[in-house]
Amino acid sequence: MQVDLDEEGAQAAGLPRFQQAVFQGRRLRLLAIGLGALAAMGLVSGFFVGLFAPQSLWPALLFNQSAALLVLVAGLQSAGWVTRWRAQAMSPLAPLVVASAEAEAPLGWYERLLERISQRWLNLLGQIGAPTLWLGGWALLALLSVEQAWNLDLPPAALGVSATVGAAMALLLGFGLLVLERQLTQEGSAQWPEAGALAQLIRVAIISLILGASCLLFGNETSVWPVRLAVLIGLLPGLVASELLLRAVLSLFSPRRDQLEPALLARSFIADMLRWPPQPLLALQHELHNRFGIDLRQIWAFTYMRRAFLPVLGVVALVGWSLTGIHEIPLQGRGIYERFGQPVAVFGPGLQAGLPWPLGRVVSVENGVVHELATSVGEKSAPVQADPAEGPAPIAANRLWDASHVNDKSQVIASSRADKQSFQIVNMDVRFVYRIGLDDQAALAATYNSADVPTLIRSTASRILVHDFASRTLDGLLGEDRVGLAEEIGRAVQADLQKLDSGVEILATVVEAIHPPAGAANAYHGVQAAQIGAQALIAREHGAAAEATNQARLQASMARDQATASAQEINATAKAADLKFAAEKKAYASAGQAFVLEQYLGQLSQGLANARLLVLDHRLGGSSNAPTIDLRTFTLPADPAPSRPSAQPGAAH
Repeated sequence: MQVDLDEEGAQAAGLPRFQQAVFQGRRLRLLAIGLGALAAMGLVSGFFVGLFAPQSLWPALLFNQSAALLVLVAGLQSAGWVTRWRAQAMSPLAPLVVASAEAEAPLGWYERLLERISQRWLNLLGQIGAPTLWLGGWALLALLSVEQAWNLDLPPAALGVSATVGAAMALLLGFGLLVLERQLTQEGSAQWPEAGALAQLIRVAIISLILGASCLLFGNETSVWPVRLAVLIGLLPGLVASELLLRAVLSLFSPRRDQLEPALLARSFIADMLRWPPQPLLALQHELHNRFGIDLRQIWAFTYMRRAFLPVLGVVALVGWSLTGIHEIPLQGRGIYERFGQPVAVFGPGLQAGLPWPLGRVVSVENGVVHELATSVGEKSAPVQADPAEGPAPIAANRLWDASHVNDKSQVIASSRADKQSFQIVNMDVRFVYRIGLDDQAALAATYNSADVPTLIRSTASRILVHDFASRTLDGLLGEDRVGLAEEIGRAVQADLQKLDSGVEILATVVEAIHPPAGAANAYHGVQAAQIGAQALIAREHGAAAEATNQARLQASMARDQATASAQEINATAKAADLKFAAEKKAYASAGQAFVLEQYLGQLSQGLANARLLVLDHRLGGSSNAPTIDLRTFTLPADPAPSRPSAQPGAAH
């Protein structure tokens, strides 16, 4: 029962838990500091090991065990807050003397703003409470540690001597915690009410340490379970940390009184289950009674339910076991009813009744379901996606001979080449459409006479095909009616299946393709390609020869035409020179010296047509007067100097 200091007559000093509060608080503080240091060392070690060996078992193990220790530290500190309140209740502090506001120095606006902000945050922290904040922080840190260790893809590996040392240290720490747990369990509720809850949290850490030591001792290169267990260890402290975090959040909505004895926040329903025998209903009853004051023992309905639970459970189990004799047969199926392991009847679609399991059971059999089976099946591939109707054809629809198909089966056939006995190989795709017979005898035969019906049909068909095609030739296969060939093969396979009493009915046999192997087709395509390449090379050389001949003819024709034109031009020039010479000769004979002078003056005027001449002759103007030159028609050259005067035109002798 919680103590309220505001009530009259409240006696806290006489209670044992208040008298031992100082000793308990000192003990909890030392344990919390020591275990917190160990948890911090584990987190730091796990972080550094994860940097250099992320695929090792050590980071996950260190993080999970540190999370278990952090949960225990949270419980120890939460219990420490309770013992601290009890110790203060035993020796309350003297009231502080508050100085008057008049004696204080005046504050500026900045100091007043800081004081207002600090008072607001202090009020908020006071409303939340330090125990709630610390409990939420430790629980959140434990959850982050578990999240860092969660990796189920870790490979197994040899750990060496370090694993033995680590296991020994974990067992030693677990033994120390076990001694502490036994001591807390022996504490009475009057001396220390929180001892039981702390003992349950210690069991969480002990279980984590023992499981971690087992992982280290049994870990090797071939065992996978130690690695997986090292990761899954974090589930227990993670669940407890989640519950503590939820309790810390829910405590914000609970009223707080400074004069009322606080309750332990770090109680865990999950940790309370770690007892033998487990009593979840009793723990739930105590929790409801302590939290909400509900005592389920005072409710007659729950008492009656507890007394009638086993009889009702027995009746329900008996009825459920009897209902296992009711079987529902689907419309497309049948059922063979076995009574004490002996088939006695074949049930049709609908509800059928028989003895309950395991006295009677029904084996499912198909009822008219049609299947298609190829004689050869390749390796299983990924599911084929539906191709669009407007897109290109899928690869599976390629029926060319040069493509290998998964359903093609190679067969050896006879060869009729040059009267020599030999053999050839062809690929064929033969499919069978079958179903289980519709009568009861066929259903029984298909169920009990063969373990795998498709394998039986495929092996029987392969034997029939080998025997049938061994006496056939390629020309006969390609020229024979394919429908008749399929019917003949189907009758032979059906006859063998009936001899084996398989209960299988062959509905149709389809010969999809008969062609040479893909390798032969590719080789034939190579021969064709070589022949086409040779023909193309010959045609290319013929074209090059024709091009060279035409080019030579063009060059010869051009040279001949050029020579003919040059000869005609020279001949015309010679004739023109001859005619000119004859004309000049005739003119000279007629005119004499005048013609010569005329020719001379003509040549002279032609040569001096663009020249500026001044002709001086002493015979001009008589013998007594010298020739006169009129200089006005001439101009002096320009003087570059601007100050020099230009010459005036005039006459000179």
